Amino acid sequence: MHRERCKFADLANLAYLARMIAESTQNFDAIESLGQRLTETFRHAGAELVAPSIIQPAELFLDVIGESLRGRTYVFTDPDGHELCLRPDLTVPACRIYLERDPAAATAMRFCYSGPIFRYQPQSAPKANARETRQAGFESFGLTDRAAADAEVLSVTVEALAAAGLGGLQLRMGDLGLLHAILDAQAMPSRWRRRLAHQFWRADAFHAELARLVQWPAESARGIDADLLARLDPERPDEAQAHVAEYLASAKIDLLGTRHLGEITDGLMEAAQDTRAGPLDPAHARLIESYVTIDDTPHRAIASLEALARSAKCDIGAAIALYRRRLDLMSEVGIDLTQARFSGEFGRRFEYYTGFVFDLVAPVLGDKSPIAGGGRYDSLLRAVGAPHHVPAVGAAIFTERLRALLTGGQS
Repeated sequence: MHRERCKFADLANLAYLARMIAESTQNFDAIESLGQRLTETFRHAGAELVAPSIIQPAELFLDVIGESLRGRTYVFTDPDGHELCLRPDLTVPACRIYLERDPAAATAMRFCYSGPIFRYQPQSAPKANARETRQAGFESFGLTDRAAADAEVLSVTVEALAAAGLGGLQLRMGDLGLLHAILDAQAMPSRWRRRLAHQFWRADAFHAELARLVQWPAESARGIDADLLARLDPERPDEAQAHVAEYLASAKIDLLGTRHLGEITDGLMEAAQDTRAGPLDPAHARLIESYVTIDDTPHRAIASLEALARSAKCDIGAAIALYRRRLDLMSEVGIDLTQARFSGEFGRRFEYYTGFVFDLVAPVLGDKSPIAGGGRYDSLLRAVGAPHHVPAVGAAIFTERLRALLTGGQS
């Protein structure tokens, strides 16, 4: 009798395992099929289907993806000592394929793809944010009419979602081009512009950095050895790096994590320069704060931008004109902007974005788990290896989140 019960239990376990495998296979097949439907729309828009490698060079990603995703990238070393990673996004691998096709970066191309990405997620993360998830995306390289390319990418993304059966999403957008235009128009050292742009993706850090520059720029040097800072000369970077290496060795500080010696030296040299700098003009800080607080419909935001420029006698007319033309082209291709929101503080999480950015959000999931998103990244291809900056814009759809919505789930 005991032996019969064991046999029954074994059969039950096998049946349960078989059912789980079948359900997993069905789920995978359904997601794959959905990804194919999305890429069909992208291919119809003129994109070539590509299959970027899952394993990528880690240093490249860690240099360009930004602080918020550095610590969430799975990094490992192969037997030959090369540092590699599981791709945390598909845009950078698509850029690498583009440069393999055209090292001179002189040709306009459109790519699309569908596949997994890998990002560490804490246990407290929403269920919609998995450590392994799939994306289907559309990337446009080399089109010099930036406003038209921006409108095309958004339109094709909305079209792909509609073809999959999903509409009624909330569109939110920002414009890093406007932010950079405002920063460039203010009298401040270029290192401060870089620092503010670097902190922009973390709102609290951005506002704290702006306040620090007004009150006490030298605070960036607090806690750093004064003798070391005195030896660092921005005009002699090689000597400065040698001084930093010597200091780290004498203090028995090992280089661990994702920052290399050059990055550490650059940061210390900026801190040294800040000890000799006067504060940022409070009027400049107020102008920057006024921009990031703009939150309105895209067309009404134009009036706020123009009023801001007039009040501060700030020449950002070219950036506003590009923004206005982009909206006009979006309306022409059928994008409903009446319910969309423009936010001066919105920038997405990847630091390689340089211009127009957007998310498409389902209310049931919230803005921390967008269904799709993307934007312009004109400096990324240069960082990946192109001989010059290349106009580029793209978007990705989170396939599993989309399927969860289509099937009535929320995870």
